[in-house]
Parts: sequence; structure tokens; C-alpha cells
Amino acid sequence: MEKKFARTLVTTALPYANGPVHIGHLAGVYVPADIYVRYLRLKGEEVLHVGGSDEHGVPVTIRAKKEGCTPQDVVDRYHSIIKQAFADFGISFDIYSRTTSETHHKHASDFFRKLYEDGKFVEMESEQYYDEEAKQFLSDRNIVGECPRCHADGAYGDQCEKCGSTLSPDELINPKNALTGNPLVKRNTSHWYLPLNDYQGWLEKWILEDHKEWRSNVYGQCKSWLDAGLRPRAVTRDLEWGIPVPVEGAEGKVLYVWFDAPIGYISNTKELLPNDWEKWWKDESTRLIHFIGKDNIVFHCIVFPTMLKAEGSYILPDNVPSNEFLNLEGDKISTSRNWAVWLHEYLVDFPGKQDVLRYVLTANAPETKDNDFTWKDFQARNNSELVAIYGNFVNRALQLTKKYFNGIVPEAGELTDYDRETLKEFSGVKEEVEKLLNNFKFRDAQKEAMNLARIGNKYLADTEPWKLAKTDMPRVQTILNFALQLVANLAIAFEPFLPFSSKKLREMLNLESFDWANLGKIDLLPAGHTLGEPQLLFEKIEDAEIDAQTARLERIKKENEVNSFTPEPVAPVVSFDDFCKVDIRVGKVLECEKVPKADKLLKFKIDDGMGGRTIVSGIAKYYKPEDLVGKEVCFIANFEPRKLKGVESQGMILSAENADGSLVVIGPQGEVKPGCKVG
Repeated sequence: MEKKFARTLVTTALPYANGPVHIGHLAGVYVPADIYVRYLRLKGEEVLHVGGSDEHGVPVTIRAKKEGCTPQDVVDRYHSIIKQAFADFGISFDIYSRTTSETHHKHASDFFRKLYEDGKFVEMESEQYYDEEAKQFLSDRNIVGECPRCHADGAYGDQCEKCGSTLSPDELINPKNALTGNPLVKRNTSHWYLPLNDYQGWLEKWILEDHKEWRSNVYGQCKSWLDAGLRPRAVTRDLEWGIPVPVEGAEGKVLYVWFDAPIGYISNTKELLPNDWEKWWKDESTRLIHFIGKDNIVFHCIVFPTMLKAEGSYILPDNVPSNEFLNLEGDKISTSRNWAVWLHEYLVDFPGKQDVLRYVLTANAPETKDNDFTWKDFQARNNSELVAIYGNFVNRALQLTKKYFNGIVPEAGELTDYDRETLKEFSGVKEEVEKLLNNFKFRDAQKEAMNLARIGNKYLADTEPWKLAKTDMPRVQTILNFALQLVANLAIAFEPFLPFSSKKLREMLNLESFDWANLGKIDLLPAGHTLGEPQLLFEKIEDAEIDAQTARLERIKKENEVNSFTPEPVAPVVSFDDFCKVDIRVGKVLECEKVPKADKLLKFKIDDGMGGRTIVSGIAKYYKPEDLVGKEVCFIANFEPRKLKGVESQGMILSAENADGSLVVIGPQGEVKPGCKVG
């Protein structure tokens, strides 16, 4: 029998306060959580939505050192940017706080201290890399070296960003301090560990037997970790930035960020409700739900529950609806490569269109597998769904009511068979949307809500009240009353998904609020009710707006290709005598034209100082023929002639391949007579 809960506590993963947030964050965690919270509130349930910024850890210290400021400066700046971005997109937190707060520092310290005093940790010694000049141990991310897989220089101690391999510092070739370049040595250091292996049996039962209803991607990742066998995990580390370890002999050590951060859910609740927080964390009638991305599954399903179990007085998560990753235009979102759509920048380019992005991200939600965001799909969904279906139906219904009844809801007459068929089509929408939302299937739930708009659009198109107005006004009254009831239903159904447009629609309907229980009813607007002024609910997005976004991404891609350029390995050594066999000369381009039926080829007439020659070169993609006429180029004069698309080429023009794959023709720096040798 399914357990009934008195209230629901929803937490969302704490974003690192070392940079702004992007659409991947929104799609993976915050929009799904907000949909769920808004849905529960509409139902009148007791719910609390807790979030905050994760402000400790190595990424913050790296950012601070790069910018020449303090870690506190970094987190103050980005906490403000992140918090504002979430507010701008309607993410309805009850509290959005931070892990540098006084409340959090105290609660995290007390939590550690209790586990320490209860003997829940084990102290272990290990060898770690140490910078003797800087007099500090280094985190994995602060160590760089040569990748043992692809041999790229600058690979981090946890990952090579060139080939994507997961690494450990011990695998790097010639490891050094990422910031100073100092060589490193190994030194012993002592830390406290949470012995996850001691909780293996309990976790196997709690997850694999008691929570088979979890999403397959969550359940599968947990099972993989458990099958591999759990090991002790360090809860402290040698760093200056963080919460000091509150025991003697721990000078220079702080709580590891993975241990400190999830406690932030508790401390933020305590900050909001100092006298009532335990009801949300220690009462078995509270349901705890964690919304996270897939990179946090292990921490929220295995590590944090083990911490709570070890402490002994806290409830455990009932569900962890984790999403996979959202890609951007077929490529993984990367903050370091600027391959992202940043929320604060989106609102500059698309002011007032928060709901459009919410809608598209939910429609493409990576619920059980990675999904892709493209600007063309963004435009298509806005124009063909939000504008052409939802917005069109609403506008028609309200404008026709304004035209024929002065914006007053008309009295409905007797329903026809077609009306009743239409009513039957959407009568089960409330039950279906609820079932999908209760099972965290937000993509399908939004699709079901949009089906209401499809039904309404079809209803008006089929009944054609604008034609009947000439002969049968009583029927027009019934049609428009019925259509307006559908519009009111849309305002309810879309409230969790599109809060801004739902608010705008309620204003047009001249109603302050709706109750979720009313979804599916056709008496929401009484006859005689005066409507507000009709407005367009959504606007068409033009090609030029999308072209600007795709052009921006193309620029970023080219910049990344140049910045990440690694020269090809040098070819095998050749002798001087072999090199001298290649006769490289300077020539002047007299004529240049495209080779018919060959997109890549250009045909050159070259003044080679020896009577002239024809050379065919595959550089048409990078040059216009007229731009090359009159230029001096280097070419191989003794290259064996060969036919290309029917044209005999008597040499090879030299060009260099750039980092982005483009070709650049090679020529002398100063004026040189045609026929002169290069060597």
C-alpha cells in the first residue's frame, strides 16, 4: 500500500557559484522541480522548495586566483547572478540561500561533529601531491600534466578535456601545479572518511528492493556503483577555502565540498524556519524529493542518504528524479568553452520570453537519456505550437467574444453532439496530467496540456462561429461560451509549466486565480462575466533572431577550434638530399576561375617565369577566384602532372591548414620575380 504523506520537501541541486547558469541547468533540474512544486501548490498541498548556491570547493578557488580576487568576492558576485536568473525564470523557491551563510557553517560543523563523536568516521593516511614552494596540498583540479591517453599537455588531475578521459593525478605524466607550474612531490596526509562499505547491505535493500519505482537511469547508476562495491570516501581535505574541520588536529583542513553541500538543504530550511525546520527533515510524514542532474546521482542516492542514516534522526529521500544532460546543437554544453546559452544573456535577446524557453526545455527534457537543444527547434516550437495552436486559439476565442458580445461571456445554450464529443475528448485531461506529474513525466504532461489547446483550436475551426454570426447568434453564444471555458482550463493546465503566460491569460480572463480541482470543468466562467482586454499570448520569432544565435555559436566554435589547436606530429625525418628533390618556385597568378562541376577546385593560370603553366588547387571553399588574381604564390614546379576533372594540373600550389581547417595560400612576404626558387 502506497504511503500517504502530510507534506513534500523539494530540494534542487546547489549550483557552483563560480559562474552563471545556463539552459542545461534549467532543463536538468530547476524547471522540472518548479513544475512539480507549482503543481502541488495548485492542489493545495503543503510543500517547501529549498535551493541555494554551493560556494565552497576548488572551482571557486581556481576562479578567484584567475581573477586576482578572494573566493568570497567570487561567490558574492555569482550567487547574486544565479539567484536573479532563477527569479527571472520564475523558479519559485521558498528560500534560495548559500553555503557561506552563518547558519550553514554552524549546522554543517555540528553535523560532522556528531558523526565524529559517534565514531562513524575512520581516519586514514594517504599520499597526495604537495607543492613545496606554495606549501600546500593540491586538489585534483589544481594539478595538470601530460595525458597518459592522448598525450595532450594541460590535462587535469581528474579529467583530460582534450580526449575526455577520466583520470587521477597519479596517472598524469610530469604533474605540476596548474597555477604556478611548480613541480610536485608526494607527502603523507591524514583525513577522515565515511565508510560507505559499511552501509553496502543497507543501501542494496533500500535502493534495489525498496525503490524499484525510481527512474531507470537513476536505479541503473546506483546498481552499477553497488555492484562494483563501495569504498570509504574522504569527508575532509587540505584546503584553505571551506568550513574548517571542527576537531583538534585538523588545522588546514576543511569539510570536503560533497559532504558540506547537501547539508545546505537542511541549513537553508533551518534559516527559513528556525523554529519549525525539523518537521521538514525529521518527521516521517514528510516526503523528501531531490531534483538533480545525472552527475549528482551517486551523491544524492548513495552518499547523502548514508550520511543521514549515520546521523540517525533524519528522513531519507523518497525519490530522486534525476535528468540526463542537455546538449547544445549536437555538442556537449561546456562552460569552459563558452558553449552554452546563458540565462541572463537569453533574456537580453528574448525579453519577456521566459515561458518560451521553459516550454521548449520541457518539450526536450532529457528525462531518461541525453537530449539536444537547437535554435531551429526553439523557433519551430514557438511558432508552430505556442503561437499557432495555443496562442491562436486563445486569441480567436477572446477576440470573437469582444467582437460579438463586447467582451462579456455569453449565455450557453444546449450543447450539440459535436460539443459533447469535444467535451469527452478533454474530460480526462486532469486525471492524465496528474498521473504524469505524479510520476515526474513532465515532458508528457506538458504535451497533454497542449492537447487541450489543439482540441480548442480544432473546435473553433470546425464550428466557424464567424460564419454562423450572420444566421444563428444563439449557436454562436454556445460556441464561444464553450471555447472560453476551454481557455480557462488552459490557464489552469499550463500554470505549472508556463507561469508568466498563465498569469497574462488570467488577466485577460479577468480572474485572479484558479484551483487545480477545477481543471476539466466547463463552468469556470459564468455568463455575464466581463473579460479583460485580449492580447497576443505569444509572438512569432523571426529567422533573423535565430540566425543571430546560430552565428554566435559558429563564432564560438571557431574560437574554440583555434584555442584548442594542437599541431600534428612532425612527419618522419627526411634527408637534405631528399628535400632538395622538391623544386619550389614563386609564381604570379594571371587568371583564376572555378572548375565546372567541382565545388572545391580552382583553375590557375600561373606566370612561372618559364612560359606559364596551369595548376588546379582544391581551395575554392576558402577563396573567390577574383581575390587571387595578381597574387604571388609558392608552388611545386616538378610535381608530376595529373588530370583533375579533365584539366591537367602542372604543379601544386602550397597552402597551410589553419586550426579551424581552413586553407591559407602560401606566398613570399616581399616582391619576388616569377620563377625564383624557394629553399
